[in-house]
Amino acid sequence: MSGASNEDGGWPNGWLIAAVAGVIAAILARWIGDTGMAAAVLVGIFVFLVFGVLLGMFWGAPAAGGHEDHGHEDHGHDAGHGHAAESAAPVQAAAPVVVAPAMAAPVMAAPVMVAPAPEPVVGGVLAKPVALSGPRGGKGDDLQVLEGIGPGLEKLCHELGIFHFDQIAGWGGGEIAWMDGNLKGFKGRVTRDKWVRQAKLIGEVGVAEFLRRAKTNDY
Repeated sequence: MSGASNEDGGWPNGWLIAAVAGVIAAILARWIGDTGMAAAVLVGIFVFLVFGVLLGMFWGAPAAGGHEDHGHEDHGHDAGHGHAAESAAPVQAAAPVVVAPAMAAPVMAAPVMVAPAPEPVVGGVLAKPVALSGPRGGKGDDLQVLEGIGPGLEKLCHELGIFHFDQIAGWGGGEIAWMDGNLKGFKGRVTRDKWVRQAKLIGEVGVAEFLRRAKTNDY
C-alpha cells in the first residue's frame, strides 16, 4: 500500500511546494530582478504552474507492481471491489491563488502657506507729518529742486500740506514711513530718493550749492 500513501498525501503537497516556489520567484523578480509588480506576479504564477505540474506528475504516478503481490485470493476479498477502491481517481486539490500585495498610495503632504512678512517701519510708529493749510507767506519752496520730485509729486505734497524744505528736513522715521505709504502712485519715493537728506543739505548750504553737489550726488 505504499503507492496509495504517495497518491493520498504527496500530490497535494507538491502543489503546496509549487505555491511556495511561486511566491519566492515573484519576490525575487520584484526586488532582485527590478521588475514591476504585475510582471513579478506573472513570474510567480508561471513558476507555480510549472512546479505544480512537474511535482504532480512525479507523485501522481502509481508504484510499479503495487497491486500484484498482496495475495488477494488468500484473503478472500472480491477482486472487483478491491481494485475499484484502489484505482479510484485522486481528488485534485484546488490551486492556491497568489495575491499580489496592494501598493499603498503615496501620501502627499499639504502645502504650507507662509504669510508674507510685514514690511519694517522705519523709526517705529507711523506718524503723519505736520501739515500746513497753505505755504508760509503765500509762497512755498520749489520742491522740484529735490532730486526725484517732479510736478506730479510736488502737487501731491501740496495736497498733503507739505510746501517747504524745512518741513521735509524735520521728518523722523515715523513721518518718513507714513509718507512712503501714502504717496499714491509714488510709494517709497521718500526713502529711495533721500528727500530728508537733500532737504537738510539745502537748509545748511543753500539751494545754489546744493544744485552744484547734486550733479555728482554729493549729499
